[in-house]
Amino acid sequence: MALWSGSLPATPRAGRPRGVTSPATAEARARLVDALIRTGAEDRAAFREVYKLTSAKLFGICLRICGDRQAAEDVLHDVYLTIWKRAGAFDPGRASPISWLATIARNRAIDWQRAQGTRRAQPIDAALPLPDPAPLASDTMLAADEEHRLHGCLETLEERQRAAIRTAFFDGVTYAELAERLGVPLGTMKSWVRRGLARLKECLGRDR
Repeated sequence: MALWSGSLPATPRAGRPRGVTSPATAEARARLVDALIRTGAEDRAAFREVYKLTSAKLFGICLRICGDRQAAEDVLHDVYLTIWKRAGAFDPGRASPISWLATIARNRAIDWQRAQGTRRAQPIDAALPLPDPAPLASDTMLAADEEHRLHGCLETLEERQRAAIRTAFFDGVTYAELAERLGVPLGTMKSWVRRGLARLKECLGRDR
């Protein structure tokens, strides 16, 4: 027996601009966390709530990777079976709900793609219509969460590495200008940034 019923949303709902954290976003995240935790206790009503809140986002991930609508729908079915089985392992202290779910969707879609060997080319006439450009609530949650994680990881760096990376990448200042401002050799500045970026990459790669 199917664990959920209903069709995929045809048109995404409008939301706030990307990267803007709002009370509505926090409320949506809390609602999804609660639904996932209850799904882990085999609450089917909660599982349907998870599907309602996330199916459009996860279907978009599957479709982008699979490149075929029918395949994406099949993969999405496997995604939600996986969610049903693994929801009990979800830890809101380690990852945001939408990041955790998106990782499952990406992994299942990549598994499907690898199993095919090669992508099937589609004629231009078969292209799907462009979606509403307004972001989904789940997109906004994901963007806000990733921005929060980025700044959290930056705080783990040494002060000089953190300042150099923020100035170089957020303010558009060149390494040479940074080196001149701080009175250090250009090679030293590049070394600070390189080591800082390596640590930042390691931090961002955790819990994914």
